[in-house]
Amino acid sequence: MYKSSFEELKKMAAMFVSQLLKADFKSATEQFDDQMGNLFNESKLQKQWEEVTKESGTFLQLTPTSSSEMENYKIIIIKCQFQRFDMDVQVVFNEQGLISGLNFMPVYMIYNPPEYVDKSAFKEMDVTVGEGKWALPGTITLPKGNCPFHGVVLVHGSGPNDRDETIGPNKTFRDLAWGLASLGIAVLRYDKRTFKYSKQLTPELISEMTVKEEVIDDALLAIKQMRQNDSVDSEKVFLLGHSLGATLAPRIGLRDPNLSGLIIMAGITRSLEDTILDQFTYIYGLSGTMTDQQKVELETLKNKVNKLKDPELSDNIPPKDLPFGVPIAYWRDLQENKPLDVVKKISMPILILQGERDYQVLATKDFEEGWKKALGGIKTVKFKLFPKLNHLFMSGENKSTPQDYNIEGHVDEDVINTIAEWVGKN
Repeated sequence: MYKSSFEELKKMAAMFVSQLLKADFKSATEQFDDQMGNLFNESKLQKQWEEVTKESGTFLQLTPTSSSEMENYKIIIIKCQFQRFDMDVQVVFNEQGLISGLNFMPVYMIYNPPEYVDKSAFKEMDVTVGEGKWALPGTITLPKGNCPFHGVVLVHGSGPNDRDETIGPNKTFRDLAWGLASLGIAVLRYDKRTFKYSKQLTPELISEMTVKEEVIDDALLAIKQMRQNDSVDSEKVFLLGHSLGATLAPRIGLRDPNLSGLIIMAGITRSLEDTILDQFTYIYGLSGTMTDQQKVELETLKNKVNKLKDPELSDNIPPKDLPFGVPIAYWRDLQENKPLDVVKKISMPILILQGERDYQVLATKDFEEGWKKALGGIKTVKFKLFPKLNHLFMSGENKSTPQDYNIEGHVDEDVINTIAEWVGKN
C-alpha cells in the first residue's frame, strides 16, 4: 500500500526538483531510500546535476507533470524548461514515498531553418575570438561567390548566451547569420564569456565585473577577428547588437570608430533597473490579478531599485540588497555611461530597429521617446518599427508573453531584408 497519492507525489517531486535548482543537494538527498542514498551522496548528485545542466542556460519554468506506475513503484516526470533545452526529470518513488530512482533526460530541440535561408549560398567555419584565459569559440558564416564581403558582428543580450542566442526552440542569431549570409553578407557570432566560462567566474571576479568585461571587450575582439578574415572587406564591418548588446552598441562604436555602422535591435535607453521593474510589473499583471507572493516580490524589487537611485548609496552595499543580486560595480558603470549620452559622441551610420510587441524594450519609452527623440534629425540614422514583432523580432498577435519564447519561430524576413539593404548602402 502506497503512503502517498499521485497528487501528493507530484508535489514531492516538484519540491525535489526545486531543491536541485536551488543547489540544495543536502535536502534533496534526504528524500532518497537506502539504496539511492548509497548510489548518490550529496556530492555525486551535485556533480551529475551540474553536468546535465551546464549548457542549459537560464531556468525558465517547471511545466506540467506526467505520472505512471510500474510494479511496486510510482514514476513522476517533472518537465523543466531552460533557455537552451527542456529536460525531463524522472523521479521514481517506492511505497514509502521515498525516492528509489532518478533519471535526467535532456530534450534537445531541432533547429528548422526559416524559408528565407538558402543553405547552398554560404559555408561556415569555426574561429576563436581573442586568446588566452577568455578566448571564445565562434562561427563565421561566409557567403559563396566573389569576395570580399561586407561583414556583420553579432553581440548578444543579457545573460549567459551561446553564439546562436538560443532561447527555447528559437535561435535569433542563427536566423540572422544564415539569413544575411543567404543575401551575400558575412556574419560572425560567438559564445558569450558568461556562457563559456560560467564555472570560472568566481564571486570575486563577479563582484568587479561590469559590461566592459561581460560584453564590450569581447565584442571589440570579435570585430578584430572579422577584419582579419580574407573573405571580408576590412573597411566594411558593421556591429549588430541585440537587447543589452544594442544598448551597449554606442559604447562599442566609441571604442572602435572605424566600424562602418551600428545596427541597434531592441536597445533600451532608460536605466536597466527601471526596465527590469517595468518588465516584472508587466509579467505579473498579465493574469489580471497579482498573487500575494507577486505583490511582495514586486515591492521588494521596487525597494532595491530605489536604493540604486539614492545619491548617498554606498559602494559597500551587499549585492543581495540590489536587483538580482548584481554587485554595485555593474550598476555604477551603467549609470555613468548612459546610451543616449554615448551615442551623441559618435558619427557613424546607425540603423535602429524595434518590435512594437516587445514588452522588454518598449516602443514608446525606448524607441520613440529615447532613440528617435535624441537622433531623429540626423540623416545618417535610420529607424524602423515592426508592428507585429516581439523582443526576438518574431511575429505574433495580441500581447507578448514570456511563454512566446517557448514557441518555435524565426526572425521576420522583413528584418533580414531591412538589415541587408542598409548594410549594402553603407
